[in-house]
Amino acid sequence: MSIRLIIDAMGGDHAPGEIVLGAAMALREIPSLSLIFTGDRESILRVLDKSGVSRDRVRIVHTESVMEMEDDPLLLLKSKKDSSMARGFALLRDGEGDAFLSAGSTGAMLIGASSRIYKNRLPGVRRCALGAVLPFKNPTLLLDAGANPEVSAEELAQFAHMGSAYMQAVFGMPRPRVGLVNNGGEDTKGTPVYVEAHHLLKGMDTLNFIGNVEGRDLPLGACDVAVCDGFTGNVILKLAEGFGKFLSLSLEKTFRNGPLSGLSYVLIRKDLEKFKADMSYEKYGGAPLLGTVKPVIKAHGASRAEAIKNAVHYAVKYASSDASRSLYDLFSERRDEKPEAGEEKE
Repeated sequence: MSIRLIIDAMGGDHAPGEIVLGAAMALREIPSLSLIFTGDRESILRVLDKSGVSRDRVRIVHTESVMEMEDDPLLLLKSKKDSSMARGFALLRDGEGDAFLSAGSTGAMLIGASSRIYKNRLPGVRRCALGAVLPFKNPTLLLDAGANPEVSAEELAQFAHMGSAYMQAVFGMPRPRVGLVNNGGEDTKGTPVYVEAHHLLKGMDTLNFIGNVEGRDLPLGACDVAVCDGFTGNVILKLAEGFGKFLSLSLEKTFRNGPLSGLSYVLIRKDLEKFKADMSYEKYGGAPLLGTVKPVIKAHGASRAEAIKNAVHYAVKYASSDASRSLYDLFSERRDEKPEAGEEKE
């Protein structure tokens, strides 16, 4: 199956160099892949030519502007309609690509994925949510990982359905265990929104809902889909990233603390390097914005080439699966839901 991946070459802290280089690395490894870069043509070509890959499977759509990290996300729909990110969403809308990847602003990505202008939000979905796969005992999808700081109980229930369908299609889990992240296992724990969400999820026989899950149990494989609001999810995500780095550095320091320890380090160095790689955000490279008709992948803003390469692999895996069809079937009957406030003004 051939995949046409649209990439915002100008999004992220190290664009366009690391973005284009990482994508070129993936292009060598995936024969069925073709790339559509949006951004400054000359800058993209300079990096592409240095990478040594052929231009045969590469197309460049030139843009003059960029969505900066500090920009108001709504500018994507207003004064920056010709930015590399906006053009990427437009190409996806017009059927010129199968998926879209950017390391740019999360807020702008959410606006683009949700906007009626780009026609990519699934019917019935109230809010798109950012999913991050955490490298715990078993791959755990954290949803929402930062897109929606405040949510309703109904939206948490939608996140649960989206996450379950995604893990079934992309990770091959026949019946993912869905947990609601909370400060206790009892049904009555948490804020009123979480108590109501627990009640809703408990009554849904279409989900394998296992109840509340505490933060300390997430790394031990307590669930396959961890559902929460975006504020809580982003704190969990950043803590997991930071603790992984701390643990890796601490272990390395311990095994280099003396001759015998140094010898032990030599013997287990490969295992430690694998551990560090597993705990890094670069392992998956990108996080899906769920609730879209076509796959939208958000790469880490600090992504280097290796992370982008992995994000491209991840995007191809997502686009090649039946996740989008599963999500469409799941929400297509909810077409009568009202749009979010202010959406009519786009």
